Amino acid sequence: MRIFASEALKGEHALVTGATGGIGAATAKLISTMGAAVTITGRNTEKLEQLASEIRSKYPEAKLCVQRADIGNEADRNSLIEAAEKAYGSITLLVNCAGISGGDTVDKLTKEDMGEVMDVNYTSTVLLTQLVYRKMMEKKHGAIVNVSSLSGLRGTYGGTAYAASKFALIGFTHSMAVEAIQHGIRVNAVCPGWVDTAMGRDSVSQKADRTGRSVSEVLHDQIPSGRMSQPEEIANTIAFLLTDAAENIVGESVKISGGTVLH
Repeated sequence: MRIFASEALKGEHALVTGATGGIGAATAKLISTMGAAVTITGRNTEKLEQLASEIRSKYPEAKLCVQRADIGNEADRNSLIEAAEKAYGSITLLVNCAGISGGDTVDKLTKEDMGEVMDVNYTSTVLLTQLVYRKMMEKKHGAIVNVSSLSGLRGTYGGTAYAASKFALIGFTHSMAVEAIQHGIRVNAVCPGWVDTAMGRDSVSQKADRTGRSVSEVLHDQIPSGRMSQPEEIANTIAFLLTDAAENIVGESVKISGGTVLH
């Protein structure tokens, strides 16, 4: 069901990181239909090209820039911004989807585990956002959505490294929102629970194995709605936050979890 007008983001240029993942891909597909030029990036060139092909085949009029980048690499970050701006001008919308899972229980956690997860999920995201934000400040216009997690609002078993990185992203969102709104730029976060992606399914399977239950039992016991969210449902929320309809939504952490947060 189409819920956004084809010109809802007309004249905007969106950068979607982590576009090769389920939420990033769904978001790129959706906002490509809303009138925005879209730059997609990720570390897997093959998956990026596949996503671009899917978008172009379904929406031939889509304005799309494809740029492979590891946002943890400074040179890649700079090249990404340069390529995006060369294609469609200044970036006015930023969706930070890049992220990884990882870590272990505290007794087994290593410095390397913590460093990798924090670097991808938090530090690299902040550094890329900084580059985009400086240009947004000049124009006093823009919107940023950070993809955090329910794990950024509460802890989970074995989630010390991951939860810490997502809590950090929420703190970043809140603090930046206070600064950015003074320049006409809105910053918000979405906090999905389990999403029907490779990462989400793996997380559910791990909990099922650890607790001696089936996947269906875990879903029934943990999610009042009885199912995982679909990537498209997260994308719908992100897209809304990018539009003018969300003009006075600032510094929020929007939960999408089928009621999981109530358990």
